[in-house]
Amino acid sequence: MKMLKLISTIGTAALLAALPALPAMAGELAKPTGKVVLTISGQIDNTNGDGVAEFDMAMLEALAQGETKTKTPWYDGEKTFTGPTAKALVEAVGGKGTTMTVLALNDYATEIPLADFTDLPVILATKLDGEAMSVRDKGPIFVIYPFDQQPELNNETYYGRSAWQVKSIEFK
Repeated sequence: MKMLKLISTIGTAALLAALPALPAMAGELAKPTGKVVLTISGQIDNTNGDGVAEFDMAMLEALAQGETKTKTPWYDGEKTFTGPTAKALVEAVGGKGTTMTVLALNDYATEIPLADFTDLPVILATKLDGEAMSVRDKGPIFVIYPFDQQPELNNETYYGRSAWQVKSIEFK
């Protein structure tokens, strides 16, 4: 009986320890406490506002992070981009649909298939070579594909999807 109680206690402790790592279920996300840098709308299950999910930089940094070292048409030489994985963002908001409209601060808009964010190691870069990306340097968020690691992505289609100064994403 003591052994069963011990197993039960260990099982409960392990479950409680794992809860923060589990994906969010439909519902509300925490509210941002800093400046909102990204607003997600459309077909999403998890919100923290009136039908939207708003993220400050700390919330984005709390998502699973990725790193891509690659050459791009926009910078000289190889650069290291880091930021939340696109897949982690999709999971956090419970994003659904087939496409997303990504909108930049200058109102540039691009359509990205949802599969790019779920099936490819795309990141929403917030840092360039370890430094926070300023608006002046294509930040605060830049959609980055692994161009060097997957050469089939090194073309105009994916360059057009690589929006910088991203301010919002709408799931459709």
